[in-house]
Amino acid sequence: MAPTTELFTRDAVGKPQIPLTDRDLFTYGTLIREAEESLLRLFGEGQLSGTTHTCIGEEFCQMGVVRALNHPADIVLSNHRNHGHFLTYSGNFAGLIAEIMGREGGVCGGIGGSQHLAYRGFHSNGVQGGMTAIGAGRALANKMRGEPGIVAVVVGDGTLGQGLLYESMNLASVWSAPLLVVVENNGIAQTTPTAWTIGGTIEGRARAFGLDFHRVDDSSAGYFAEVEAVVAGMRQSGRPAMLVIDTKRLGPHSKGDDLRDEAEMEFIRARDPLARTGDRLGAREADDIRLAAKEFIAEVCKTALASPPASRLHARDSIFVADEVAAPVTVVPTPAGNVRNSINTALRYLLETYSDVLLLGEDMHEPYGGAFKVTAKLNTAFPERVISTPISEAGVVGAAIGLALAGYRPVVEIMFADFITLAFDQLANHAVKFPGMFDDAPVPLVIRTPAGGRRGYGPTHSQSPENLLCGVPGLTVVFPSQRHQAGQILARVVEQWPYPTVFLEHKLLYGATVDAAGYEEVAASELDAGAKHFPVLRRGSVDPDVTIVAYGGMVEIAEAVAAQLEAEELEVEVVIPALLAPLPRHTLTGLLHGRSRVVAIEESHSECGFAAELGAALLETGFAGRYGRVGTAPVPIPAARSLEAQVIPDAKRVMDEILRVISLD
Repeated sequence: MAPTTELFTRDAVGKPQIPLTDRDLFTYGTLIREAEESLLRLFGEGQLSGTTHTCIGEEFCQMGVVRALNHPADIVLSNHRNHGHFLTYSGNFAGLIAEIMGREGGVCGGIGGSQHLAYRGFHSNGVQGGMTAIGAGRALANKMRGEPGIVAVVVGDGTLGQGLLYESMNLASVWSAPLLVVVENNGIAQTTPTAWTIGGTIEGRARAFGLDFHRVDDSSAGYFAEVEAVVAGMRQSGRPAMLVIDTKRLGPHSKGDDLRDEAEMEFIRARDPLARTGDRLGAREADDIRLAAKEFIAEVCKTALASPPASRLHARDSIFVADEVAAPVTVVPTPAGNVRNSINTALRYLLETYSDVLLLGEDMHEPYGGAFKVTAKLNTAFPERVISTPISEAGVVGAAIGLALAGYRPVVEIMFADFITLAFDQLANHAVKFPGMFDDAPVPLVIRTPAGGRRGYGPTHSQSPENLLCGVPGLTVVFPSQRHQAGQILARVVEQWPYPTVFLEHKLLYGATVDAAGYEEVAASELDAGAKHFPVLRRGSVDPDVTIVAYGGMVEIAEAVAAQLEAEELEVEVVIPALLAPLPRHTLTGLLHGRSRVVAIEESHSECGFAAELGAALLETGFAGRYGRVGTAPVPIPAARSLEAQVIPDAKRVMDEILRVISLD
């Protein structure tokens, strides 16, 4: 989509080359400004929808670091104000404008819009600070592979209030990874001066984490050379660093919402680095460049307008559109024993078999081996690939996303499932977005975490958050039982399932013996994404009086209730899925459609959870039987065992619900 002869040259991978001359810098900066002003004009004409954050006045700021990153392995992770970064990295003016116009010819086919761009090693996201931890992970990947690439993650000074930024800086420092945190310091958020919101100094924040610190001004005569020197020095040292670029934006925060007074704006116009560079060239030469840029961007806009409206969704019905990883159907050697042994053996098998598998989590090293000893002795055998991390759930999950994007297969342990909410933004706004929005952006990430109560751990260490997790579009949620080969399922996910997955493990099952106990595997429907990897098991009558559906730690209760009912000469079936989301809808409804009574039990809160979704799916298929569900009350889970028993479902509550359903006949 090249509309006319470009006003710049490119290197072997297509990145624009901008020599350190006033003419070349002014030319490229003017192209960016003309593109930004054209976007505002197109918005005024009704040609754009949504939002767009221009970098007018900050063109040199946005060009500086990206221009200096001259290695093919360099990565740029940007934010909502990203156009200058993207154009300096890609030179794709037509692709940018068509993207923001929602056209087929957009760089992301209209899916990403202004804030969410993807091109080679460039990604941006509109969540403030959200890409910082991903950058730490990508930087760690470069270090582990011995690649010379630098990862630049660009934030505004307003993002200095975001906690994830500091988790990411700490991780980069602990790992001594080549992460360059670029702070575009324009002194204002949307309308609030950031001097009102930053305690201490920016430098003090960088120094506190051991980052090398640099500060430049984009209006200084030696600005571009100074930035080049920072990048070159960092490439040599391999250490993390922060670069603050003092700048000023001439344009509004977003479209027309600029409320600054005229005196301030007059100062910013007088400072404008791009205009002052044009002054040094002389009026005639500067005007010629402006005219050429205007003509070039006009042709770009014409080309973008000629492109049809975007019509191709990368993911239409779900994000599960990529080909699964080709791998043999392996049988993990599982010793006779408990669920803990099964998972530990699977992790050892994965580390032995695949050099790109990494384990990350708190206290995973010897002699601890994780809070529930699932990773015992693995750190000793694989010290470089079993990584004990700081207490930084959001940062570690974000870093694992970065590692996954770099081609690794990370397995993260979150000490308690209750803490996964700390990483919720990374799951909901980042992990599932990459494979759902962009081609060639798989995120083969697995998060293992112990869930559930009945151990007296109290309100923040006893929850089963699968109802929250199942509501994240595109997140795979797995919760096996002691009747499944949990290690085998985990290995299959890591080997073949290229999507973000949360693998829940009930605390009470770690010591439970792995035993199929007469269950048989239900044939998985080909219409259910991934269902073949996550078996649905059943046992009991094929013409039951009641079917009990349970998973994870509730299987033991389901079996106890089934035994009581069978003692009363009722025919009972027990069905145990391992996959909760995406719901194996066709597999389960195909099995349950003709049943007369179905009761689903879960330790999670019932509202908006697995049982609710299963009931809706059955209803949609014309299910004519009776349906009931049992879950934990929507209240904090008490610590006292006597009180905990009143909140979390037990055999009596399940039996009462089954009897209620039977009584409806």
